[in-house]
Amino acid sequence: MKAYEHNRTIMTTTMTLRLDDETNNRLVNLAEATERSKAYLATQALKYFLESNEWQVQAVVAADKSSLNQFVDNDTAMAWMEAWGTSLEHKIPL
Repeated sequence: MKAYEHNRTIMTTTMTLRLDDETNNRLVNLAEATERSKAYLATQALKYFLESNEWQVQAVVAADKSSLNQFVDNDTAMAWMEAWGTSLEHKIPL
């Protein structure tokens, strides 16, 4: 499907979402109040979510692929933090 945005044609894809009644009602109310379609608001929300979260996943994947090995598992990190201020305290486990 083609859509138009600021005098340019962009391709779009249809996607189906299942919403609980409360979320759907909130979306309907916001769409009415802003005079926007539910589809427009859902698209804007998804774009915002991707902009807010996508970089974090990319950074983790990139770091995981690096040879620096700067990550430790949760149990190791928790044991290290629980040792702070005790005779068992030790250097950062990297």
